[in-house]
Amino acid sequence: MSDPRAWEMKVFLRVAARGSFSAGGRDMGMTPSATAKLITRIEERLGVRLIERSTRRLRLTAEGDLYREKAEALLRDLDAFDAEIAGGARLPTGLIRINVSVPFGRHCLLPLLPAFTDSYPGIDLDLTLTDEVVDLYASQADVAFRTGRLPDSALLAVRLGEVRRRIVASPDYLARRGVPHSPSDLERHDCLGFNFRRAAAVWPLKTGGRLMDREVHGRIQANNGETVRHLALLGLGLGRLAEFHVRDDIAAGRLVTVLDEAMADREEINAVYIGRERAPRRVQAFLDFMTPRLRSALQ
Repeated sequence: MSDPRAWEMKVFLRVAARGSFSAGGRDMGMTPSATAKLITRIEERLGVRLIERSTRRLRLTAEGDLYREKAEALLRDLDAFDAEIAGGARLPTGLIRINVSVPFGRHCLLPLLPAFTDSYPGIDLDLTLTDEVVDLYASQADVAFRTGRLPDSALLAVRLGEVRRRIVASPDYLARRGVPHSPSDLERHDCLGFNFRRAAAVWPLKTGGRLMDREVHGRIQANNGETVRHLALLGLGLGRLAEFHVRDDIAAGRLVTVLDEAMADREEINAVYIGRERAPRRVQAFLDFMTPRLRSALQ
């Protein structure tokens, strides 16, 4: 059952403004008797008299004056609330919490943010860049970008494309340590690794036409791909990194790819969000904006 109090407040305010039941009721499409009964019903519910009826022109009591003040404020708030929600339906507003790996965030997502924030001035972004996989529920993230096979869960996913890995090193490192020509040559090289628990010290490489996990070793580990990239640029070892991550370095000659014929590992990258009947409009707007642009960046 709908609450009639908002309507009662509107009738009361018209009666107070016009100074009579008949004039106020007429404005609201009500008869004088129906208007008087409605005001009486309000007074009985509140247990106080709101309008003094002893004079020809109605006069508000102290309680009636307070009720008028509060009713006006409450109805203004209701109108503002309706306007805010209706406006948000046209142009999304609110906060989006985003979790993304350091390389993907740095090289793919962040360059798109100026255009997004210009298009959606009412949306605020809370960015977390980390190569650790976080629990969306625990971290309260709205959207996360994940590379690799997705486990079965209540998360919804938008496929963005595939990530191709490349093994890279600086020209200086290769001049000092030699160029590996087969996967077995990696035994004599420093392979830059990752120190988070999900990272295995193996690189999938084709050997004799078969894709096999080859154990690698190195003197330095890091907790994100951007650091591994910088270590490779400094000549400290071979790094296995996403192609989008090192594309500019390869083009500029700062890094050189090796063992290209042995590299066959590709992983999907997805934007994932918590499964709901319908994502908030701000989240849907973010995904609609980013998906085609990120797909293009991964090609």
